[in-house]
Amino acid sequence: MSRKQLGKDKFGVQKVMRFKDYLGDSMGMFALNAISGLVGQLTYFYTDKVGLAAGAVATAFMVCKIIDAFTDLIMGNIVDHTKPGKEKYRPWLLKAGIPAGILLVLIFMVPKSGSGLQVAYMLITNILLTAVLYTAVAIPYGSLLVVRTNSQEERGIMGTWRAAAGYVSGMVIAIGVIPITNMLGGTQSAWVKTGAIFGLLIILAFLICYAVSRETATESGADAVEIERAKQDDEEAVAFTDAVGKLFRNKYWVLILVINFLSQVIYGLANSSGTYYCKWIYGNDNLVGILGAAGMIPTLLGFILTPILVKKLGVVKTLKVSFGVGIIANALRIFNPYHFVFNTVLGCANTFATIPMMCLLGVMTSMAIDFNEYKYGVKMVACSNSAASFGCKIGSGIGASLVGWCLAIAGYDATLSAATMATKQAIFTFSIYAPLVLFASMFVMTCMFDLEAKLPEIREEIAKKKAEKKGTWE
Repeated sequence: MSRKQLGKDKFGVQKVMRFKDYLGDSMGMFALNAISGLVGQLTYFYTDKVGLAAGAVATAFMVCKIIDAFTDLIMGNIVDHTKPGKEKYRPWLLKAGIPAGILLVLIFMVPKSGSGLQVAYMLITNILLTAVLYTAVAIPYGSLLVVRTNSQEERGIMGTWRAAAGYVSGMVIAIGVIPITNMLGGTQSAWVKTGAIFGLLIILAFLICYAVSRETATESGADAVEIERAKQDDEEAVAFTDAVGKLFRNKYWVLILVINFLSQVIYGLANSSGTYYCKWIYGNDNLVGILGAAGMIPTLLGFILTPILVKKLGVVKTLKVSFGVGIIANALRIFNPYHFVFNTVLGCANTFATIPMMCLLGVMTSMAIDFNEYKYGVKMVACSNSAASFGCKIGSGIGASLVGWCLAIAGYDATLSAATMATKQAIFTFSIYAPLVLFASMFVMTCMFDLEAKLPEIREEIAKKKAEKKGTWE
């Protein structure tokens, strides 16, 4: 029995994605966000469970992120220079994804004695997990969104599915890690056991994603001739230095680079700051689970409303609205940062503000990649994603490290029974003031992104150039 034809989107582009394709593809983001979410908990783990100094932890994380950022560039070059005819992206879901799930357990197994040995172990395991294995999956996986379908509508849906799956794993970690580890005794051993559970889930998710992913803009079940024809359209690789030069002359890609950088600073701060806020401002670190549960409401609303807003307003205007919400929510928190209910409600608004950018920044990146093809005749998919990810990694590193640096400047002492005023101000800085500035900056950057309205005309011009080139060959 033949399946119902999918038809074309509103721009006349053939659709190729079905429910199982969206679901399976999103499992990659589920796994990646589970890794990054647990890494976000490491500052608290290292300072309060292992006993390392906050400044040392922050500096080590910054070193890891700098290395991580440069390995993104290396990975993009490796992928783009994969020999024609071979799969470029999908194999990395297994080659790096499975080892990442295993290493996630080892990262919590810090030696019991010797601060120098502990810092060295922390540095090496974090570099291996984030700079090597995570990068080796994230760059190819991000590129799959561009090559899997030519439909901007389906890319948007893929982005929403990915963001939803990633947020589910992030929320599970935000809600569950502290209560689960405390239930298991709150010791380092409890964190190792928790890491093992999530490691298995990550491996399973990567296996599912691998099983359903494709590297051609064809529907699952397409015949071999159709798939081979799609593979033959693979563009010639561009030298790395030439590709980077072209990217920085694409103003839209540069804007995406900056916006991604700023958004990742926000995510880095959010992943690392919540437990400190609950412990020292509210007096109970278990409240982080309640905050995470409350955050599910705006998260659900965000995923429901984002496609509706995109349909009515478009991608760029939707982001402007969400960034405006983030600005207002953080500005209001300044007036009463101690009230649990007041800040929980505004925190929900802040959470809502992050959902559209989770869903749509990948779509905006694909627009910038399409502009590469219009301007230069080549998309440079993996290089575009890796160079953008370079900025993202630096951003998330700064976000996570800001927490440790602020605490170090404030003279943070995890053994005290109550926080000093300096520690409280440090927590307010990375929890409220910094996100306010970042949302305002992203709003300004988004106002400068005017590519969306130009895309139909650009695609027509690309199709015309391809037709002329084909005619020349024939």
